Amino acid sequence: MCSASLSLSHSQFASDNGQGLYGETDDKIVSFIGLGLVVGFTLFVILASALQGALDRRKEEKKAAQRRQLAGW
Repeated sequence: MCSASLSLSHSQFASDNGQGLYGETDDKIVSFIGLGLVVGFTLFVILASALQGALDRRKEEKKAAQRRQLAGW
């Protein structure tokens, strides 16, 4: 079943003279997509780190408040 599906699918990929959904891709398009990936992953890491820092700060403040309450402050 799997080999039949693979042998029949290659003709679908060869249509449109090798052009993809976006059309003909050249070096400029590939470079912009690569740059977008680099910038996107960088922004994701920065935003995720900022979110984690904010959540850790909230957690530590909550723990400190519980310790103060147990100590009677």
